[in-house]
Amino acid sequence: MIVAVVSADGQRMLLGRQSRWPPKWHSTLAGFIEPGESIEDSVRREVWEEAGVRVGRVIIQSSQPWPYPSSLMIGAIAQALPDGEAISLLDKELEAAAWFTFDEVRDALVNGTSALGDPVPEGYQGRLCVPPRQAIAHQLMQAVVDGYLDLTPKM
Repeated sequence: MIVAVVSADGQRMLLGRQSRWPPKWHSTLAGFIEPGESIEDSVRREVWEEAGVRVGRVIIQSSQPWPYPSSLMIGAIAQALPDGEAISLLDKELEAAAWFTFDEVRDALVNGTSALGDPVPEGYQGRLCVPPRQAIAHQLMQAVVDGYLDLTPKM
């Protein structure tokens, strides 16, 4: 599963980065569903393990087939609990995690996209680079900044 985590006030997005990624490159958090675990519980567990952030509401937003190893990536959007936003890298899977404003994410989605391993786009001055448009992480970030997560569930 892969998840875009939104702050309790709905104004910021939690993104993480691994040490092997290029400078400025961040993405949504991701992990595996354990046997017997619901998608929602796996989202809560993975976000807690990777970033120390506690999540309440989880919405399954999309999916993306992965031919190898015959897997299905499940995309979710989650909202942090009001008292659960403090970042603590518990399992050291990430080098860093940070809350970014929606304006920063919007700018990166338009001007700061690059494939993993590619340099920062020429002339881009933002502090955040994100995966390219075809990546489910990009699609989740776009859905969030476009207002997908609001008080009315989408049907």
